[in-house]
Amino acid sequence: MANSKSNMETETYKQVAKRMEPPRPLGMRCLKAFLVGGLICLIGQCIQTFYMAFFNFNEATVGSPTVATLIFIAVVLTGFGVYDKFSQFSGGGTIVPVTGFANAMASTAIEYRSEGYVLGVGGNMFKLAGSVIVFGTVAAFIIGIIYAIVTQQWGVM
Repeated sequence: MANSKSNMETETYKQVAKRMEPPRPLGMRCLKAFLVGGLICLIGQCIQTFYMAFFNFNEATVGSPTVATLIFIAVVLTGFGVYDKFSQFSGGGTIVPVTGFANAMASTAIEYRSEGYVLGVGGNMFKLAGSVIVFGTVAAFIIGIIYAIVTQQWGVM
């Protein structure tokens, strides 16, 4: 008897909570994320075009300085507290590009700097980066094996 009463109270609570919960503007959130992510990519494309026009990079060599510039901009904006406000506005739009990872690393460094540079900044920064680096390395290894098998087996690529 007590168990069924508890279940009824739980269900009643869930119904009341669902009615009282404000509606979530999912469509607007998706639109903001899409537009901001696209804006970051547009800025990256403008930087890439700038490097190609004024520093004589070609399509094969312009990627690294472009990514480095985007990372630098994200870290500076994180240091001034601008990137976090931008992220709150846009939601997931700032997480996906390389700038999101730069923001996460810089935020961690800023947050733990009071604990010292080695144990605070270094130790906590690489807690975050470790999983990303390991995943990237394993994914690259698996894709490399698949590429080697495909090119040897069928002579493709």
